[in-house]
Amino acid sequence: MRLLFASSEIYPLAKTGGLADVAASLPAALGRRGVDVRLLMPAYAGVAVAAEAKAVARLGNPFGLGDSLLLEGHHPDSGNKLWLLDHPILFNRAGGPYQDAAGADWPDNDMRFALLAWTAARLCRAESPMAWKPNLLHLNDWQTGLAAAYLRAWGGARPGVVFTIHNMAYQGNFAAERVPQLGFPWSFYTMQGFEFWGRLSCLKAGLVFADKLTTVSPTYAGEIQTPSFGFGMDGVLAGRAKDLSGILNGADYKVWDPAIDPHLPQRYGPDQLVDGKAANKAAVQSDLGLDTNPAAPLLVVISRLSDQKGMDLLLAVMPAVLRSGAQLALLGSGDKGLEDAFSALAAARPGQVAVHIGYSEGLAHRLQAGGDLLLMPSRFEPCGLSQIYALRYGTLPVVHGTGGLADTVVDATFDALLNRTATGFVFDQPTASAFQWCIERAVGFFRSGEHWRPLQRQAMQQDFGWDQAAARYLDLYRSLRPNGAPAKSRRKAHL
Repeated sequence: MRLLFASSEIYPLAKTGGLADVAASLPAALGRRGVDVRLLMPAYAGVAVAAEAKAVARLGNPFGLGDSLLLEGHHPDSGNKLWLLDHPILFNRAGGPYQDAAGADWPDNDMRFALLAWTAARLCRAESPMAWKPNLLHLNDWQTGLAAAYLRAWGGARPGVVFTIHNMAYQGNFAAERVPQLGFPWSFYTMQGFEFWGRLSCLKAGLVFADKLTTVSPTYAGEIQTPSFGFGMDGVLAGRAKDLSGILNGADYKVWDPAIDPHLPQRYGPDQLVDGKAANKAAVQSDLGLDTNPAAPLLVVISRLSDQKGMDLLLAVMPAVLRSGAQLALLGSGDKGLEDAFSALAAARPGQVAVHIGYSEGLAHRLQAGGDLLLMPSRFEPCGLSQIYALRYGTLPVVHGTGGLADTVVDATFDALLNRTATGFVFDQPTASAFQWCIERAVGFFRSGEHWRPLQRQAMQQDFGWDQAAARYLDLYRSLRPNGAPAKSRRKAHL
């Protein structure tokens, strides 16, 4: 089984969110199961050096923007072979993968990621410059969606194509005049193709032209087929319901495990829970300038700062929550207004609120270990990884019951406590009042102490490793054959 796995970001080479973690961990898990995997991503600034990559092929100049090269290296953690799309004008620039240093989208994102998609498609064809050719292509999010359309437009032999939706809110919609420049016939720019409200939609291209669709949790797979969560494409998804699967993301416990975590001042497992959590909490409080008070519930947030993540709800409830004596430690970046509001809150509440704008991998690990409660009030959440990590660290999640949050956190109801299945705290409606009540309920558990340690230990016992997800993806891959035709049976499927 030869798999080309294409993504716009792969941890630790480039990361803006959970996609990067998935693009590193899922291929590694598949490789352990015998799949011959190649990773494909852009050669952003510094990536080629980190991957020890060298030029192996010329890819040509399909859009008239200059020649591009294919570099070959290896993933620094898994060792999987890594192919990099090298086009310095498009990718080797200061800033992030999608935005400049000021947070504005790169104006040429359409051409940048169309080239990534074109490259993924070309590497699947007989005229690929590489001898190794995949019989499966796995695409991720809008940045790679056009690859499915290229393979369909070019015709001929092709691999089976799987397209994973990590977040329906990000669609890659661009001006229609790009259609001929990107090499597509106008016949693809229809309601049955990749046209979406007068724009060329890269996400819709993946939804329409891939053979199988997946998303990152079972609940989210159902949600995106409704107007509330489909962002205008619920009809397309409902029409492809038989081809859509919800496969829950996993956690890489070689990276996210307090017993082996190199970022922590004191490592711990379930048997060292009390002392380990206390030591890490004290370290976080000291490092961030919070009052060193073990009795104060430490609420942690590791999130993109946006309304989707419910950060406006967090701001709304903070005055009441802080009056109860809780502390807040926040790590994240996003909307400038929210960044400023949280920074102002920290300035007004020194010793009680600490805010770090940006991202720090080490601080994210220390917050997971030092926090008592992780807050995730997302209005929608395809899967979420922070709450899965928090469970392993004994930091109980407080979450809105949507998407992957609903699939991974069991509310501490009377029955769940009695059955020893509870792992956190869940509220049903994305409102400030419901969120505040849920935090107060969780803080009450923390202060009473009666169920707190059993809840933490139950959370730490949860296993959301990648093996289960990898097994489901293998089943999905085996249902396809080259040219995207479903196999008549698993026994006869030839991969």
